[in-house]
Amino acid sequence: MNKRQNQSQINVSNTLPQCDLTVDARGLACPMPLLKAKQALNRLSAGQTVKLIASDPGSERDFHAFVKLSEHSLLYFQKSDNELTYVLEKGESKSP
Repeated sequence: MNKRQNQSQINVSNTLPQCDLTVDARGLACPMPLLKAKQALNRLSAGQTVKLIASDPGSERDFHAFVKLSEHSLLYFQKSDNELTYVLEKGESKSP
């Protein structure tokens, strides 16, 4: 995957988009917020979105690395007080 493709996967908006599924991962330590997001994405179809709310500051690094290495996109990210909110859009599955 080239650098340009990676950049297109992190297209963070200032406006919280409508979401198909919400996951509350507050109080869960790394790597659980990312695991919960992956489980939620597995239940969605391509183009659908999941909002995940976490409290673990380490999740910020995890989520940004995850979207760079996957077909999914980070549409929204907000850090406020002790809460981090992510909106991920499920990408098209890559054929083996």
